[in-house]
Amino acid sequence: MILLRKILFPLAFLYWLITFIRNWLYDKGIFKSSSFDIPIIAVGNLSVGGTGKTPQIEYLIRLLSEKYKVAVLSRGYKRTTEGFILADDTATASSIGDEPFQFFSKFPKIQVAVDANRKNGIENLLQLKDKPDVILLDDAFQHRKVKAGFYILLTAYDDLFCNDYILPFGNLREPSSGKKRADMIIVTKCPSDLSELAQQKIREKLNVTQSVFFTTIQYDDFVFGNDSQLLVSEIKKESKVLVAGIAKPKLFFEFLQSDTDETLVFPDHHHFSKQDCEQILAKAKGRKIITTEKDFVRLNGLLPKAQLFYLPIKSAFLNNKNIDKTIKDYVGKGSRNS
Repeated sequence: MILLRKILFPLAFLYWLITFIRNWLYDKGIFKSSSFDIPIIAVGNLSVGGTGKTPQIEYLIRLLSEKYKVAVLSRGYKRTTEGFILADDTATASSIGDEPFQFFSKFPKIQVAVDANRKNGIENLLQLKDKPDVILLDDAFQHRKVKAGFYILLTAYDDLFCNDYILPFGNLREPSSGKKRADMIIVTKCPSDLSELAQQKIREKLNVTQSVFFTTIQYDDFVFGNDSQLLVSEIKKESKVLVAGIAKPKLFFEFLQSDTDETLVFPDHHHFSKQDCEQILAKAKGRKIITTEKDFVRLNGLLPKAQLFYLPIKSAFLNNKNIDKTIKDYVGKGSRNS
């Protein structure tokens, strides 16, 4: 893979040039962006996957949904449908995508919609009789046809955008200069004991003027199945199979894995086939199967309920300071319910 990326280096320069020109045309107003009279928060990254967008969106849902009508608009990556869809009781992980279905399943009081054309998606949401007060755009940092009111840029602690390169030589979707569009930058997946000095060094390395915050992954005390839940402390002692189809499963495995466990890794957003399930069951040999929450919404119903469990995670700030107030102030100024 490293050799292949070196061979593709000339293409990386071409890709850099195309994305640079595209952003310049939007910055200068030659390409037009649509704005809306409603608070819109876009959460995204500069790199390809693995920065923890889903737990960050869930953090915002919890923060805002008690006071405001929240809608989440996602592309619905790898769904089997097209166009605008507002999730309802007929929605599945296949029809709207695994992450939107996870939001819909966990937060029944919010609206969840999918549309690759975010402008069209927002317009449809605003035409609803019960239209939202605030819209969260999932993975939309590069979707410049829409101008959000507030941009949150995520970058992973072990894969900072300042250490990366443009595709296909590296993993950046656009030049790191795109960081200037962010209103807030969050370094995700940090060690829980990351010191203030280490945080300051990262701020200096990122070389940004915006506020930089730091989060860690907070695992639940239980793993959950359809009909039961088990203490993580107990499940860690058992021999089991860990299954992950996410961009970066390393932390998930490290948290749960014991010496007798076996692991199975699938591509991010993988649609599990009958053959995949047979492989998982053959590996499990009757043992419990623990997976991520995102994978659970795709595996649920395909594997025996008594064996299948998932481990929920949350995004927890190491030092919250004024982040909640900053976000609430932005939403409050633009919401009709403020």
